[in-house]
Amino acid sequence: MKKLIYVALGLVIVAVIVVIGSSSNDPAPTVANSALVTQRAAQPAQEQIHMHEYAVKGRVPAYFATVPERTQLAPTLSPELFTGNQKLAYQAAKEIPQTLAQLPCYCQCDRSQNHKSLHSCFESEHGENCGICINEALLAYNLQKQGVAVNEIRSRIIAAYGRPE
Repeated sequence: MKKLIYVALGLVIVAVIVVIGSSSNDPAPTVANSALVTQRAAQPAQEQIHMHEYAVKGRVPAYFATVPERTQLAPTLSPELFTGNQKLAYQAAKEIPQTLAQLPCYCQCDRSQNHKSLHSCFESEHGENCGICINEALLAYNLQKQGVAVNEIRSRIIAAYGRPE
């Protein structure tokens, strides 16, 4: 019986040595690293903006060059369906739809989802999960409330989100 206890104890010691030795050389995720990965995945959309690929050098995504009639624009989803910054962005889309229609969206949705402008992002749940869409809409809303013209808002968005030539 003593012999069996010594063998078991020896195996435990060897296992501990192997685990300690391999953790310093092995880049495999540890419990702490796994928690970090989970934490990154749980970050709000606006903090994940930098994970998006920006536009092709010099390319400005689709937008209306002139003020569209409100009847040309599809309705946006109700802000009441959302919370936080998502709710604020959908509220902006509801209040200034013609402005958002004159702005490009740099999440590449004009190519991937055939969107016509930043306004298109808020016609569905797309805008809810996209930090670029949310941040552009909130920036546009705040600038418009400060009296900034749509052309200047567009220039600022292109400067902030577009890749320089």
